[in-house]
Amino acid sequence: MATVLTTALTIWLSLSLYDQREAEQRRQDILAAARQSALNFTSLDYRHYDRDSANVLEGATGDFKKQFAAQTEQLTKLVAENESVSEGQVLDAGIVRSDKHSARVLVVADSKVTNTAAPKGEARTYRLQLDLVQRDGRWLTSDVEFVG
Repeated sequence: MATVLTTALTIWLSLSLYDQREAEQRRQDILAAARQSALNFTSLDYRHYDRDSANVLEGATGDFKKQFAAQTEQLTKLVAENESVSEGQVLDAGIVRSDKHSARVLVVADSKVTNTAAPKGEARTYRLQLDLVQRDGRWLTSDVEFVG
């Protein structure tokens, strides 16, 4: 009887540990994807805007991807005309909620923005709410909102 109980307890503890590791890995993957998405979104350079906008689209899906893609031509002209450069840096990120297929993450990012109106640069702080979904084993941003 003791052997059966010990075996059952060992199996239960092993499964519990596996679930904890899986949840922690998912949490780390979500945070890494959100940080990268926010960094891509806040780091844009008019000299490489095609590459920078492609980076944003690579980590995007759904309506966010459609909206950003639809605005890319207009944004390309705007950043070129203003010679805009934004160097982003993610300061912090935290998961608001998550499950196996979706997550909401709050991200705080700073950037130094230079352009024709501010050639010496100005600091900007962003508070972003990112909604992510898992697609084909990757966490992709489906929505971005600026929050206060």
